[in-house]
Amino acid sequence: MSQTDNSVAIDASAGSSKGQNVPAAPSSGGLRRRYSVEFFTAVVLTLAPFLAPLIGAGPDLLGRVLIWGLFGLGFDLLFGYAGLLSFGQAAFYGTGSFVTAYLLTTGLIPNMLLALVVAMLVASVLGLLIGYLTLRRSGIYFAMSTLAFAEMIYFLEFGPLRDWTGGENGIPGIPEPVLDFGFYSILIQPGWPMYTFLAGMFFIGFIIARRISLSPFGVVLTAIRGNPTRAMAVGHKIQRYKLAVFVVAAAYGGVAGGLLGLFQGYMPPDAFNLHTSAELVIQTVMGGSGTLFGPLLGALIWLYLYEVLQFVDSVGAYWRLILGVIFVILVTVFRRGICGEFIAWRNKRMTNRLTRATATGNGGAHPGHHHGRQLLMRASKSLPAGTPVLQANNIAKHYGGLKAVKGVSISIAEGELRGLIGPNGAGKSTFFKMLAGEITPTSGEVFLRGDNITGIGVTQVCQLGMSKSYQVNELFDALTVRQNILMSVLGQQRGSFRFDALSSLNGVSGYGAQVEAALELVELSHKADTLVHELSYGEKRRVEIGLALATGANVLLLDEPLAGMSPEERVQTVALLKSIRRGRTVLIVEHDMDAMFELADKITVLYDGNFLAEGTPEEIRNSKAVQEAYLGGVDES
Repeated sequence: MSQTDNSVAIDASAGSSKGQNVPAAPSSGGLRRRYSVEFFTAVVLTLAPFLAPLIGAGPDLLGRVLIWGLFGLGFDLLFGYAGLLSFGQAAFYGTGSFVTAYLLTTGLIPNMLLALVVAMLVASVLGLLIGYLTLRRSGIYFAMSTLAFAEMIYFLEFGPLRDWTGGENGIPGIPEPVLDFGFYSILIQPGWPMYTFLAGMFFIGFIIARRISLSPFGVVLTAIRGNPTRAMAVGHKIQRYKLAVFVVAAAYGGVAGGLLGLFQGYMPPDAFNLHTSAELVIQTVMGGSGTLFGPLLGALIWLYLYEVLQFVDSVGAYWRLILGVIFVILVTVFRRGICGEFIAWRNKRMTNRLTRATATGNGGAHPGHHHGRQLLMRASKSLPAGTPVLQANNIAKHYGGLKAVKGVSISIAEGELRGLIGPNGAGKSTFFKMLAGEITPTSGEVFLRGDNITGIGVTQVCQLGMSKSYQVNELFDALTVRQNILMSVLGQQRGSFRFDALSSLNGVSGYGAQVEAALELVELSHKADTLVHELSYGEKRRVEIGLALATGANVLLLDEPLAGMSPEERVQTVALLKSIRRGRTVLIVEHDMDAMFELADKITVLYDGNFLAEGTPEEIRNSKAVQEAYLGGVDES
């Protein structure tokens, strides 16, 4: 994978044909298209004053569209990229408007730009507080929590803080906006000069948001949206990422709210209202979430219809109903939003063109074609002779009166491939989860290379060099195979969290070589740019193993890697398991006894949550206790 710019064909919305804003395979035209989106946005903003009069739109309407579009950029990073639906963004929008208005009207900070910066910081701090409290929950519970906080902020504005906020009257008399650079100042007049200023502010905000979306930080956000469970398992502390992007969205809301006060000449009290958050969601969904440009287009459609319908005599009091019907029609026809559908269509065409070119040129890698790249493993401390790499001491897990695992110990040596077998209900999956850090044992301890890892969590366990594949595939289905592997590599190269929101992927040293090495190891280089949901079941199982390998783990926990495979896929995967064990310690749970006897150095048997037996494959095959409990009388011959 080239280490040149990878921001090619990555503007797709969530669920589009190429995944959402995740680096795809670079092409020879990558550098030419690097800034194509920014250039397109600049052209639209430049031409808007000339085109707007044709549809009866003036600078006032376009100014409002730009403010809402800037507000929507932050929300799109939160919702479109990280998948966090918040109904509380009005709290930050109103806070930014209030702080800017208060500072300028009181003269505490007469400089407009400095007042906007302070408003952004105050909104960010408020976002940090609200995010810290609400992100403990997920889904609808998170959304409702943000709504509750927004209502509390609204109450404060009209209640205890009304002497500062103005209550129902807001804060009038905001001075005319002036760009003061100390040595030179510009008075921003209403009309097209104000539009020009707002267009510049939006464009700066758009460039920053796009840079965030293309950064390693932004890429991890898409993993969190696609599959938070697997994002944690490959080494990312998703709560920190969620909180960081929540604060970023709050900062955008603060700046947009401040600009609203400057634009109108007073701080409007309805900036704190619930309908402000609702309209933001509507505009983003209508335009296309996960596209960055979508909120601007959605704001244009929504505000234009809002302005026009109210003054149509035949519509009268039904304008809200008509606006709602139009919204329903748009989101029904354009499921990804208008921009999202366009991007999906464009990316599908690009994919088909690349596929035809590859077929015609007979290019691309094929199964079994290797370039000898070495998949790097995490550095591990040396151990005294005889010290086990992975050890569990009498670990148990109780769920009330149910004892899933009743106290099992295991000790695995460096470089060993250990099998773990037992009938259904024997406690294997629960035992595996305790080893991997997914659940905390009720009693007992787990040690990795001599360090106690009991209860530290799956993310930290992965960062220490032990990773797990899942019995039921846990993949990023909307992304390509290469993009899936990239998520694991970023966890290895960057650690559990890094706020490199303005950095480039190219700043992640050696990520491309690590991705390609993992693809070659699981023999999926020829499918690297195929969406995961288009793969066969056997190929998905290899991606599952590849995700664990790409973390750089030197200890692998593989949960039923052969489950559901055809005979041919089984043969290929057994060969894969033999190859990946080199230099690694592997623990496998598997029901395929023939494969287990072929692969394992030693086998541990669980039965009814208890340790039953342990030994070489031959010893386990000949064990009467194992035969009676599990193997059903395997022939000793």
